[in-house]
Amino acid sequence: MTENLLSCCLYFTANKLSRIITKMAEEEFVKTGVSPSYAFLLMTVYSNPGISPKEISKELHIAPSTITRFVDKLEVKGLVNREFKGKNSFIYLTQEGKELQVEIQKCWKSLYDRYSEILGYEDGDALTLLINEAAGKLETK
Repeated sequence: MTENLLSCCLYFTANKLSRIITKMAEEEFVKTGVSPSYAFLLMTVYSNPGISPKEISKELHIAPSTITRFVDKLEVKGLVNREFKGKNSFIYLTQEGKELQVEIQKCWKSLYDRYSEILGYEDGDALTLLINEAAGKLETK
């Protein structure tokens, strides 16, 4: 009976899906030495050299304080560096961070293939689009 109630709840089912896909992503990304969230940050900086932490926060929909912690850890790992201009900081990949992009891309592809083989490629793509649209609608309210 509880399962029936929970399976009809968007909050519960979204969190269930999040836990499952997070576990899969973490398994795929183990070989990079960074978590999937850190990899997203690295990809964002790779695509936008000199991006500010505030812009990263907006791109990834993560709190600015979390971005600061992520950048701190990635800086210690030697994957990013910060340049300061006045009070503002700008994030760049180090050479090591740039080189890691190849492995990150392989991991994203592997994760995509892994869940797509289970869900079906078309269904997985459709689900991704539907979830993104729903998030956009809910975010604006």
